Amino acid sequence: MNASSDVSLELTDIAVHYGAVRALDGVSLGVSQGEAVAVMGPNGAGKSTVLKAIMGLAPVVAGEVHWRGRRLEAETHEIVKEGICFVPQGRRVFTHLSIEENLEMGCLYLADEVEKRRRLESVVELFPILHGKRRDMASQMSGGQQQMLAIGRGLMGNPDLLLLDEPTLGLAPIVVGEVFEKVREISDRLETTILIVEHNIKGVLEIVDRGYVLDKGRIVHEGTPDSIRETNILTDVFLGRVNPEQYEGEIGQL
Repeated sequence: MNASSDVSLELTDIAVHYGAVRALDGVSLGVSQGEAVAVMGPNGAGKSTVLKAIMGLAPVVAGEVHWRGRRLEAETHEIVKEGICFVPQGRRVFTHLSIEENLEMGCLYLADEVEKRRRLESVVELFPILHGKRRDMASQMSGGQQQMLAIGRGLMGNPDLLLLDEPTLGLAPIVVGEVFEKVREISDRLETTILIVEHNIKGVLEIVDRGYVLDKGRIVHEGTPDSIRETNILTDVFLGRVNPEQYEGEIGQL
């Protein structure tokens, strides 16, 4: 994971409201090219909403998202053409389609059949479990295999930025490790920039360069995995002992 100093993705003072509920309240964060960055926090902290705000799937009432130095204003279905792919929670594979057909859904916009085939072969090389089963129906796959398929489908868009929302949710511990290994490999081997929302704190801190901790819709800490481990911030947020205002001065700058 070799991050450059160039900030590729930047969120500035993002606010998301669902009626009277402030899901995000002035969230600012950045991800540099080549980095793997985690967003962590308890249930309801606003982690997944960060990704939805980037993708235009949440009601952003204030703030801006910038991608590659300009404001990201593309419609949700057009964002993949900007080099951003989103792998949502729950895998959401098309169980009535084959594995290969599921993968092809990741680049429907691509008219070049040669390039589509090249990407397909690249993905199944990265996920060998998919290679021998590519003609099988997705409904026949285990939960872990479906998660690999969902990530592979995201990679079919040849993204510069991969957004992962709880990729290990509901998976057996041994499969969780395999998913984290693949995320690390995607970061290292493909040099893909990654922003990952994850509830498995211990596992995700092993594979990222930096992390942001959210609580009640606000960022209360930002730092390297070591700095996060060395503080009590995670214990505090999960036990509800944090007053977000007290951490405002501690948020680092890129």
